[in-house]
Amino acid sequence: MSGEAEALRGIAVRALEYVRPDTVVGLGTGRAATAFVRELGARVKDGLRVRGVPTSDSTAALARELGIELLTLEEAGEIDVTFDGADEVSPALDLIKGYGGALVREKIVAASSDRLVILVGDEKIVASLGERGKLPVEVVPFGRALCERELRGLGCEPVLRQQDGSPYVTDNHNYILDCRIGTIDDPVGFERRILAIPGVLGTGLFVGMADVVLVQEGRQVRAMERT
Repeated sequence: MSGEAEALRGIAVRALEYVRPDTVVGLGTGRAATAFVRELGARVKDGLRVRGVPTSDSTAALARELGIELLTLEEAGEIDVTFDGADEVSPALDLIKGYGGALVREKIVAASSDRLVILVGDEKIVASLGERGKLPVEVVPFGRALCERELRGLGCEPVLRQQDGSPYVTDNHNYILDCRIGTIDDPVGFERRILAIPGVLGTGLFVGMADVVLVQEGRQVRAMERT
């Protein structure tokens, strides 16, 4: 097992401490979330009873393969706890997500959850959101030109995400504009201005949503909790 795989497994095992039997669990998307789903699947095989709500088609496929019973969000109603990764985490536990492309579904599932637990390596911890220079924004394809123009007016430089030479298409059949940004002084206000653009469906800003962030630091896992 590689060093990265071992670290991801370690943080995933720690995250299982937040899972209770006979609950509904949100299943995120990305490397850390995938490691968690694999560990959860092993526990399910050993007899743990939970049901999952996936945030992407790829996560749903993996969960089914591992024998995790799945629900739609409509069937689940409220979710007890969701586990996901993040691309940036601020000291206030605000996040930037979406490098993996599932940001809108991830935000819907997170907002439907009583608790959101985030799994990251320590390289994802930043002093201010925007330090890594990218904010994903999901947009309706028809509105792409308007969204790009308006985002430039907000000081962003939108770049259409590509895959194999064609526009990347989300599970919602939309495009992602990866906006080149600097540090964000007012994440709430900045997101409000972006969401006011017709054609924008969501941003990678997850402000005030995470309850716990588990941080892999070498062989140790540190828990940061919202106070």
